[in-house]
Amino acid sequence: MIVMVKKIFFLSLFTLLLHTVNAQREIKLLLQDWKFSQADTQAAHLATFNDGSWRVLNIPHDWSIEGNFSKANPSTFNQGALPTGIGWYRKHFYLPAKAASQHVELNFEGVFQRADVWINGKLLGRHNNGYVSFKHDITSYLNKGGNNVIAVRVDNAAQPNSRWYTGSGIYRKVWLDLSSQTFIDPWDLFVKAMVEQNGNAAVEMSAMVSNFSGQKKDLKIVHEIHDARGKLVANSAPISLALSNEKTAVHGALKIANPVLWSPASPYLYRSIVKIFEKGKLVDSIQTTLGIRFFGFDPKDGFSLNGKHFLIQGVCNHHDLGAIGAAVNRSAIKRQLTLLKEMGCNAIRTAHNPPSVELLDLCDSMGFLVMDEIYDAWAKKKNKFDQSQDFKSDHQLDVQSWIRRDRNHASVFMWSIGNEIREQFDSTGLAYTKELTALVKSLDNTRPVTAALTENDPSKNFLYKSGALDVLGFNYKLDAYSQLPTRFPGSSFIAAETASALATRGHYDFPSDSFRIWPPDSKSTLHGNPDNTVSAFDNVYAYWGNTHEKSWLAVKKHPHMSGAFVWSGFDFLGEPVPYQWPSRSSYYGIIDLAGFPKDVYYMYQSEWTQKPVLHLFPHWNWKQGQTVDVWAYFSQADEVELFLNGTSVGIRTKNDSSLHAMWRLEFVPGQLKAVSRKHGKTVLESSIQTAANPYQIVMRTAHSALNAAENELGFVEITVVDANGVPVQTAENAISLSVQGGGKLEATDNGNPVELTPFNASAKQLFNGKLLAIVKTTGGKGQILIEASSPGLKPAKLILLTK
Repeated sequence: MIVMVKKIFFLSLFTLLLHTVNAQREIKLLLQDWKFSQADTQAAHLATFNDGSWRVLNIPHDWSIEGNFSKANPSTFNQGALPTGIGWYRKHFYLPAKAASQHVELNFEGVFQRADVWINGKLLGRHNNGYVSFKHDITSYLNKGGNNVIAVRVDNAAQPNSRWYTGSGIYRKVWLDLSSQTFIDPWDLFVKAMVEQNGNAAVEMSAMVSNFSGQKKDLKIVHEIHDARGKLVANSAPISLALSNEKTAVHGALKIANPVLWSPASPYLYRSIVKIFEKGKLVDSIQTTLGIRFFGFDPKDGFSLNGKHFLIQGVCNHHDLGAIGAAVNRSAIKRQLTLLKEMGCNAIRTAHNPPSVELLDLCDSMGFLVMDEIYDAWAKKKNKFDQSQDFKSDHQLDVQSWIRRDRNHASVFMWSIGNEIREQFDSTGLAYTKELTALVKSLDNTRPVTAALTENDPSKNFLYKSGALDVLGFNYKLDAYSQLPTRFPGSSFIAAETASALATRGHYDFPSDSFRIWPPDSKSTLHGNPDNTVSAFDNVYAYWGNTHEKSWLAVKKHPHMSGAFVWSGFDFLGEPVPYQWPSRSSYYGIIDLAGFPKDVYYMYQSEWTQKPVLHLFPHWNWKQGQTVDVWAYFSQADEVELFLNGTSVGIRTKNDSSLHAMWRLEFVPGQLKAVSRKHGKTVLESSIQTAANPYQIVMRTAHSALNAAENELGFVEITVVDANGVPVQTAENAISLSVQGGGKLEATDNGNPVELTPFNASAKQLFNGKLLAIVKTTGGKGQILIEASSPGLKPAKLILLTK
């Protein structure tokens, strides 16, 4: 008993010491004041090179998005018809003399693509994959107590190299990680938790401790877990470690009593910390978030999370952020996720590449499950210069970097090793599937491995025949869902990609119950509308897909389907099916490129949330006597009654084969009003008014202030109303914008896939009544004044604060 008391006292005292000494690790972000030249300057890698005439900019940076749309750009309309090429970046920075005793790593979160990196004229190496993070040990090449220069040559000239817009440049963060010579690489920390039958959590923390000091070190390693308020909830006894010039593994086992479980509805995060002490002094500390949850797939019952059935309501998203391109911005990603969360989305598939860390951090904290995907192609190409060029030489290192970076994110629940891989159809798929899956599981055995498949005949699908996949993800072919359990006995399933339904926001073709398959096959080019529009009624889709309604109903109908990822959450740059040039962005999105929801957004909201929904469309400005179809998406109600100028035109209900109500009317000006009811009681009302001519500009934003330190963007929605304040949903007025004070206009977009005015233009037309202005702070505290004007319209002003 006496010994036990001494032990407890020692642990408590040691824990107190841990919290009173600061760690030696420093993260130095390298985001500002880079020099850039969009030319291939051969001597630019030299430390002595004169870059005084180069452009000064901040990163993340995407030079493609700054360019003009052109049919002549070799990226083609499938990659957004924007310029690519070769660019150079140089960054000068000073390191104090104390860095002589530190270990320094240079980290790149993402460079598209083929990045050659030099430090002080020394070539560190080339990294080919534009989406996988990489880093270099630059300790021995630095001028400590002096000036240093990083040079990066980015080669995105070989085109086409993708099926969607990639962007060009250093489009994610760059930073220096400075630590003591005894340290833990952040990618070497892996924390996993298992919920035991008694409800407690057993947490395993594994890390690699490196000693590059050249001297033997007597160390003590301590593991801690803190709750969301910062309170210590678990810690380990100190582990003694004698370490020479080497790298060795350390493990900690901790218990958390009655943990708060992570879920999309309640994304609770703990924080795990590993600390290294030498002679009582803290020499390194590394930490990561920890979400405690458990889940599983069942061949019959689909997916469960924390012991309860859970239907995955997901979307696929490409990485571009619309008008700001590929350049990562946390506030832009948060805006996208907020829109999806309000729709009821609970999962993201990172189609078809590893995402930014910012996306995963936000999914952790906001509550989204993530299918983290790495490849669109293996050794067999889909484009002339795509990832297949480097797959054989680079895939092992790429997969290792991908898993090690992302495996501590609570949001990540599946690894996808490929999308519609062409090796499905021959025996080379056997070895590659086994190898890639084994690589993943050697680094993380806590999550299932899947791939997005197109071949649902098991005798022809070599990825399936490898026996390596834990879950089978199938794209489209929803008519085969009922047959999957028989064809693939004992397997678990998810609809990795569904729909490929098409729409232009705010455009409507009649009749709405006539389906258009655009394109009807892989060879046809004669389809669509002359102005490259697609009706926003859910009745147009590509030949391999189906409507949103039918795709979702097929998932709901089959309990063995764990859920779905809709193609796609947002419109994205490139792949403008069903059209070619001059279309330059997609029509697939539930939300358009500017972030304005299309009508089908409310179908998903009515299905994916428990809140009452009543969305009435289209607008009510048509020709006198024209036959017009009117739709309503609704939920938490038995029926909807529609009134035209106060007179009922009928009551509609829903059934198991349709998720909307429809009326066919002859247009007369006035008001449409819908009333939803449950058990005879009114749930919601919604109305649309015929608008007169545009009279006044209106600006709205969800922001009151922008944080310059966080590079926060302001998203301003611009519309027009008539003299009575009725929104003019058909307006196409040209709007001129000016921004004064502590900000600047970063970009504009109206969501039109055929809009060829550059994104950085300060004047642009409304498209079907809407325009987006993206405003950026220029630093400091103050105000940003945004003014919008148009000939013949009453102008508008909006003030944003900066902090």
